[in-house]
Amino acid sequence: MIPAIPALLGIPYNLLAVAGAIWFRRGATISNFRPPVSILKPVRGRDPGFYEAIRSHAIQRYPEFEIVFGVADPADPALEDIDELRREFPSVPIRVVGTANDAPNRKVGALEILAREARYDTLLVNDGDIRVEPDYLVRVLGLLGDPRIGLVTCLYRGHGGSLPSRAEALGIATEFAPSVLVARLLSSSGFALGSTMAFRRRELDAIGGFASIREFLADDYQLGARISALGKRIAMSDSVVETNLGAGNWAEVWRHQTRWSRTIRVSRPGGYFGYAVTQATFWCLVAAATGHWQVALTGMVARMAAAGAAMSAVGAWNSADFLAVPFRDLFGFAVWCAGIVGNHVEWRGTRFRLMPDGRIRPVSQGAPTP
Repeated sequence: MIPAIPALLGIPYNLLAVAGAIWFRRGATISNFRPPVSILKPVRGRDPGFYEAIRSHAIQRYPEFEIVFGVADPADPALEDIDELRREFPSVPIRVVGTANDAPNRKVGALEILAREARYDTLLVNDGDIRVEPDYLVRVLGLLGDPRIGLVTCLYRGHGGSLPSRAEALGIATEFAPSVLVARLLSSSGFALGSTMAFRRRELDAIGGFASIREFLADDYQLGARISALGKRIAMSDSVVETNLGAGNWAEVWRHQTRWSRTIRVSRPGGYFGYAVTQATFWCLVAAATGHWQVALTGMVARMAAAGAAMSAVGAWNSADFLAVPFRDLFGFAVWCAGIVGNHVEWRGTRFRLMPDGRIRPVSQGAPTP
C-alpha cells in the first residue's frame, strides 16, 4: 500500500483545487472606489503581441490613470510601438522614462526609477506582454478601497505560438493556477503574482521601497510577502490577464520552467517540496504499476477534475489541451525534479547564481535585464 500513499494524498489537494476554482468563479461585487493610478511598465524589446498588450491598457474604462513605460535602451524597438500608442490615444497620459540601472534585478531597478516618477500614490505594476480586459482597472483597484488590503494581484493564463509554448500555457492553467487557487482558498496572505501587483505608495515606502528587493529574482513574491508582513491582506481580483509566451522551442521552455522552479524553491522551500503531493499523474502511474488500480483511477479522476475546473476558471478551456494534461503533467514532474537541484538560472541573456535566501548574483553578463 505504501507506493499508493502519494496518489492518495493528492486526491484531497485536487478536490480543494476544484473548490478553489468554484470559489474563484463565484463573482465579485465591484466597488465604487476609483483612485487615480500610475501604471508602471518596465519593457525591453518588442515581444509577440506587445502592441495589443499595451493598447489594452490604454482603452481602460477608468476615470484617471497614466501609463509610465521604463526603457533602458534608447534604441529599444518597443519605443516605436509606444509612439504609435501615443498617436492612437492622444488623450491618455503616456510617458517614457529612461531606466538604465545596475541593480542585480534590473526590472526592479527600473521600478525604483518609475515609482519616483509616478504622478499618483496608487501604483500598478505588470509586465509588458500582459493583456487585460477593458474593466481591468475597475476590478483590480476597487479592492484597494478596503484599508485592510495592502496589495491586489491577478491570476493569468498563457497564450503560446508553438507546441512547446502551448504546453507551457497548459501548465500555467492546470498546474500553477490550481496551486494558487488552493493557497487562496486556505489563506489570504503571503504572495503576489507578477502578472498584476497594485498597491499604495505608503505600503511600498513602509517596506523600504523597491530598493529593498532589488537583489531578488522573485520580486513579486518578495513584494507580496513584505506587504503581508505589515499586517495587510493580499487580495486576488477576479480579473484574469493573459501573457503571450511567444513561439519558443522545448529548450527555451525547459530553461524558463526550471528557472521558475528554482526561484520558487529558494523563495518558499516548504511550499516547493510540498508540491510533491500535487504531482498526481506521476504518483497515479506508480500506484497503477504496483497494482493499486483503484487508487490510481480515483486519483486521476480527481486530477482531471481539478485541471478542467482550473482551465475554466482562468478562461483557458480547450478540449484538445484538456486531453493532453497527463502528458504535460509528466513534463511538469521532470521540471519539478530539476528544480530541486542546481543554483543557477538564465534570465534575459544573463546567467545568475541563486543564493539560499533568493538573492541573485550575475555569473556572466549578457544583455541588460530591465
